[in-house]
Amino acid sequence: MRAITGKYKGRHFSVPQTFKARPTTDFAKENLFNVLRAYIDFDGLRALDLFGGTGSITLELLSRGASRVICVEKDYQHFSFIRKMLATLGDPAGSTVKADVLKFIPRCREQFDLVFADPPYALPQLAELPTLVLGSGVMAPGGLFVLEHGKDNDFSSTPNFVEHRAYGSVNFSLFRRQENGIDD
Repeated sequence: MRAITGKYKGRHFSVPQTFKARPTTDFAKENLFNVLRAYIDFDGLRALDLFGGTGSITLELLSRGASRVICVEKDYQHFSFIRKMLATLGDPAGSTVKADVLKFIPRCREQFDLVFADPPYALPQLAELPTLVLGSGVMAPGGLFVLEHGKDNDFSSTPNFVEHRAYGSVNFSLFRRQENGIDD
């Protein structure tokens, strides 16, 4: 796993072979971040990385100048790896929380400019994530929610849907919370 650009460009972290996570490919990640540049300014961004997995998205957000990134991961091995990666970076903007995302979202009292979620594609609640995240208060007005999912999901009729992007077998659906805080 590596940072594609920014202050940690080229930094590599070896992901243990025992990991169950399916990391976002470099190709998909690079293309997604190119799209995100049209929506958000990474410098000073407050971000929430749900289902952190390897921490790849957290690493990229920190590398691009996010001022605060919280990575939420339930699996102890993955959580430990992300925590060690953040300690190695020594970047005070990054932190990790060991928690079940579905329980964390309703309890979170912070707001974020960007929320990224890369749940297991077989997660039974995957289709409900946009409604859960956008309705929870974790999104700042005007904030962007990015959901990574498989090809069989279609969120185009979901309220606040902005666009869909596909890069090989990796799909992203983007949603935006209204500026006034009132959603469709």
